[in-house]
Amino acid sequence: MPELPEVETTVRGLMPFLDGQVLQSVITYRPNLRRPFPQDLAQRLTGAQVTGLSRRAKYGIISTDRDDHMIFHLGMSGRWRTEGGEVGKHDHLLLETRAGHRLFLHDPRRFGSVDLVGGDPLVQFPVFVALGPEPLEPAFDAKYLAQRLAGRRTPMKAVLLDQAVVAGLGNIYVCEALNMAKISPLAAARDVPRAKITKLVEAIKAVLIQAIAAGGSSLKDFVKPDGGLGYFANDWRVYGREGESCPGCGGVIERVTQSGRSSFHCPKCQR
Repeated sequence: MPELPEVETTVRGLMPFLDGQVLQSVITYRPNLRRPFPQDLAQRLTGAQVTGLSRRAKYGIISTDRDDHMIFHLGMSGRWRTEGGEVGKHDHLLLETRAGHRLFLHDPRRFGSVDLVGGDPLVQFPVFVALGPEPLEPAFDAKYLAQRLAGRRTPMKAVLLDQAVVAGLGNIYVCEALNMAKISPLAAARDVPRAKITKLVEAIKAVLIQAIAAGGSSLKDFVKPDGGLGYFANDWRVYGREGESCPGCGGVIERVTQSGRSSFHCPKCQR
């Protein structure tokens, strides 16, 4: 599933085609993805001018001058196509601008979603209300994270995947950051010392910035809106590298299963 860097890459890739543009037509080619498209999607967006694009957690937001905001989630296999052309088999939504840009939401497995809210989406969209801070914002710091970890027996990886603790992190980047901070994904949250929490916050920010700069990680279905790949997978420290050497200490990377997901870590330096 695309994580924060992939969604940020997607939003940035859409900006040249949508920001400031008038939506001439909005067409859905099926009634639903993971859940139904908003019934009034075309009515409310056709003729509207896009006033900005942004991201919250793993969701992209397309805002208009009508104070309507289309919120999309890419699910397991979704991406936006900006190369235009005709509708394809797995293209389920078209945004066509007055300038002639044709952008298709392409989602073979249909686990994505599209919602439409009026007013402030951070307040009006229920999912956003329950989210923790963005990991790249100042509010996510060592003091905040220490408070959220205090007294919790939950494994560190599970805490970091909790979107109410920090928004947008997923399996890949949690594994990477924990390795950088030398913290085991199996360690109880309450047992992690403050010095390592500080290093963890720094590691999370560093790995996300690096991943965004590389265009995210192309894993299975994800590609950027222009069809290009994200190259951060070339720089993975531990994710998907079972049996290889840890870049930090030379130990052997292992894979364990936590809540049905693979965790990659180095037991030699991550404690």
